[in-house]
Amino acid sequence: MYGWIWRVLPGPWPVKLILLIALLVGIFFLLMNVVFPMISPMLPYNDVSV
Repeated sequence: MYGWIWRVLPGPWPVKLILLIALLVGIFFLLMNVVFPMISPMLPYNDVSV
C-alpha cells in the first residue's frame, strides 16, 4: 500500500516527500477533528467509577 502511494505521487522524490508529509498531516487533522470526536461518546473511557 505504501509503495503504491509513493508510485502514484507525481514528481521527483523531494516533491513526493513534501506531498506525502502534507497527506499525512491532512489525515491526522481529519482524524483529530472529525473522526475521534464523533466516536468518543461510544468509547468506554468516559465511564469512570472509583
